[in-house]
Amino acid sequence: MISIVGSGRVGSTLAMILVQRNIDDVTLVDIIPGLPEGEALDLSHMAAELGIDRKIIGSNDYSALKGSDIVVVTAGLARKPGMTRMDLLTKNAGIVKSVSQEIAKYASESKIIMVANPMDAMTYVALRTTGFGKKRVFGMGGMLDLSRFKELLARKLNVSRMSINALVIGEHGESMTPIFSNSSVNGIPLSKFVSQTQIVDEMVEETRKIAAKVIELKGATFYAPANGVARMIEAVIYDKKAVLPVSAYLEGEYGISGICIGVPASIGIEGVEKIIEIEMSQKERESFERGAKTLKEAISSLSL
Repeated sequence: MISIVGSGRVGSTLAMILVQRNIDDVTLVDIIPGLPEGEALDLSHMAAELGIDRKIIGSNDYSALKGSDIVVVTAGLARKPGMTRMDLLTKNAGIVKSVSQEIAKYASESKIIMVANPMDAMTYVALRTTGFGKKRVFGMGGMLDLSRFKELLARKLNVSRMSINALVIGEHGESMTPIFSNSSVNGIPLSKFVSQTQIVDEMVEETRKIAAKVIELKGATFYAPANGVARMIEAVIYDKKAVLPVSAYLEGEYGISGICIGVPASIGIEGVEKIIEIEMSQKERESFERGAKTLKEAISSLSL
């Protein structure tokens, strides 16, 4: 069973994707009376027409998490126009800590995928609060950043989206790090398509800023985040060993310890099964370490 804590735009969109792909039973939990139940009814009606026999329930009671294989946490205050992800730090830390305590109580064998912002810091909060092992608690941000980078590359290079092989790591925030040196068009290095440093820098900066643009235009971003989480869930449920960029707890990898930050990792039935270390350019390394410093400062300010 896949449980989703938070039945807002990301949570409900994710539930729809999971049902349409017939991945598993879905439980929606939210504190707003009637909302998760209503979403569950609506999704059940869709599933009936599609002939998909999955159990879909909604509840205001955290005990509904019992039996969950994966719990996705989307609950928390949403980012507003003009806000950075870190502006949400203190308030969402309290929400995520409370939710994590409920997960530990009712779904102690589950894996947690964090979506709430600031996502890397909230992944750390969930990890520390639940006491779950580092394999079982990880965050979504890199998948979302990757989707935006891939779209930008496909558009700028005028090639099919299917041809883009790319990677974004680091903090899910102002220091996210698109890795040009490890990205390609069907194995052809990006340097064969883009040779000017200025153009590369412009693409990196646009990748970092596009989320704020989406929020400015429509108030929230939810299709791409929900799809990224669904990819991660499929990797776990089907034991794919898929190498995906996720926020994971580091213990010496990349020379960093004690934080959760975006890195490429093999995702399978156990969760984060292996963190993969890659070579980076000097500029990429500096960006990655700048994000790590920001996250260390953020979590040091929290009372856990």
